[in-house]
Amino acid sequence: MASPKVTVIGLGYLGATHAAAMAELGFEVLGLDVVPEKIEQLRQGLPPMYEPGLGDLLRAHVAGVEGASGRLRFTDSWEELADFGDVHFLCVNTPQKHGEYACDMSYVDAALDSLAPHLDRPALVVGKSTVPVGSAERLAERLAELAPARREVELAWNPEFLREGFAVHDTLHPDRLVAGVRSEWAEELLREVYARPIAEGSPFVVTDYPTAELVKTSANSFLATKISFINAMAEVCETAGGDVVKLAEAIGHDERIGRKFLRAGIGFGGGCLPKDIRAFMARAGELGASEALTFLREVDSINMRRRGQMVELTRQAVGGTLLGKRIGVLGATFKPDSDDVRDSPALNVAGQLQLQGAQVTVYDPKGMENARALFPTLGYAPTAVDAARGADVLLHLTEWRDFKELDPAELGEVVSVRSLLDGRNTLDHELWRKAGWTFRALGRPTL
Repeated sequence: MASPKVTVIGLGYLGATHAAAMAELGFEVLGLDVVPEKIEQLRQGLPPMYEPGLGDLLRAHVAGVEGASGRLRFTDSWEELADFGDVHFLCVNTPQKHGEYACDMSYVDAALDSLAPHLDRPALVVGKSTVPVGSAERLAERLAELAPARREVELAWNPEFLREGFAVHDTLHPDRLVAGVRSEWAEELLREVYARPIAEGSPFVVTDYPTAELVKTSANSFLATKISFINAMAEVCETAGGDVVKLAEAIGHDERIGRKFLRAGIGFGGGCLPKDIRAFMARAGELGASEALTFLREVDSINMRRRGQMVELTRQAVGGTLLGKRIGVLGATFKPDSDDVRDSPALNVAGQLQLQGAQVTVYDPKGMENARALFPTLGYAPTAVDAARGADVLLHLTEWRDFKELDPAELGEVVSVRSLLDGRNTLDHELWRKAGWTFRALGRPTL
């Protein structure tokens, strides 16, 4: 029997990665997006965002690229997509509603409404977007209502668990696969799609719709809680004179707790964790279970508070007033190995400092273009050294490997004052202090 043909709807961070990975796994893949410029870029084998390894996969498989397998093509035609595919992956964005905590489902709804009327034969539509629990049930009924093939078109929910910077690896070698399905046929078809990772040992967990929808939001809520916990401990350490890095190391040896996500700093950001925990709270309220998730309000509050504390620490470092002070900022993205600046703590801190009168200059290895588009009034420098030039204080706000390899002596020659604030607790404080720098970090004693 021939392998199923795969389509991917929505070619952003999730969709472009999933489409390229499906081609790498040997499937014929057709991707669709409503943005013509994005399709044209992908047809040239160029990724729409920075993600390590994604460009290599696209160049290996996009039809028309020299030496490529040709298994991956792109279109803007819903008719072509429906005629081509047996398995349709929904990978569109689910942002936070403006002015609300709730999730904006308009993109998912529009995609399904555009696809369904063209499905005139058996097909499986697979949701990968992060959605409020209960959405799959509603979408399944909508699909059966609009598709000419009616109940021969099924819906499955297969949440994504991608980490930006590791998305290609996480798609090809997932640590688990979750399938919310209603039939053995849907389960077997998904098992066929993911046959290679399953054979390599990736667990395949079969659930109902609500459980599948809850897995992603539950996982993100747990990770966010862990991050905010260690940041709360950093606040205690600052008042008690303790060292949160040593504290995290000590409790991390407990295998029940583990070391991951226990690095104190300016908190989490990006396009997933903040909006996902807020949407989870909003949905719990709609379901009458708001009290179950009240702790997430404090998780969110702690996280946002860290940004303000970094601003205050900066104010102290420059003598009590930010007005006219020159501040160099290392980092604009919300995490390293990404060009994503959505809800970036680094950019938020830089913006707050500028609003309070400081002259702020930012450098980031990959996020400069996106940062400039979001915060055009900030200063931007072509190198870390240029960002530091003339600075009264230097802030380390995104933990890029490049910044760990900086020479403190070289930077010391260009700054106005050798003062460094480490907002990520990843730099070697002894190395910087030996080079004559005053070194401060959140949750650590001043030496």
